[in-house]
Amino acid sequence: MEPVIRISSTVQPYEDAEKILKSIKMFFPDCEINEIPGKGVFPTKNKEQIIHGTSSTFDILLNQIKIQRILDTALDVMTINSDNSYTYFLISRQAAITGKVSFVVDEGALGGMIRIEISGENIDIWLEQQTWHEGRNEFPRFSGDELAMRRDGEPTEWFDKRGNPTINIDED
Repeated sequence: MEPVIRISSTVQPYEDAEKILKSIKMFFPDCEINEIPGKGVFPTKNKEQIIHGTSSTFDILLNQIKIQRILDTALDVMTINSDNSYTYFLISRQAAITGKVSFVVDEGALGGMIRIEISGENIDIWLEQQTWHEGRNEFPRFSGDELAMRRDGEPTEWFDKRGNPTINIDED
C-alpha cells in the first residue's frame, strides 16, 4: 500500500503565497492546495494562514535526495518523529524553490518551511527501502539505529577522539 502524503506550509501576511506554492510544487507537482491567499496591497489585511494539500508521489523529492547524496540523513530526519504508521518532517522553502532539499530539525528556518506528513502501514520500513543505497551493504542502517542523528540534529560520532572507528569493529 502506498502511503498518504500531506503537504502544508504557513503563509505569513507579508509573504507571496504563489512563491510558496512554487516551492511546494518543485517536489510535489501534483499537490493541489486548498486555498491560496491573494496578494494584498500594503498595508495588507491578510492573516497568517496554513495552506495544505496532498500528493500522490514522493519520487521527485527522493530523486533529489539521491542526487544530493543525503540518503542516510534523509532516513534519520524522516523517521525521527515516526510511530511507524505516521511521520512528519520539515524542509526549507528557500532551498526547495531552487530544487534542493534542506531538512529543518528545529522549527525556525529563515524563509519558512514545508511540512511533509506521511502516513500508512510500516512507514519506517517503507522509508528504509526508499532511501536504500549500496553503502548499506557495508554499513547497514535502519530507522532509529545507533548511528542515527540525535533529535536536535547533531550527528552521532562514528569515531572516537583519537580517530579510531567506533562502529563495525572486527571482533576476532
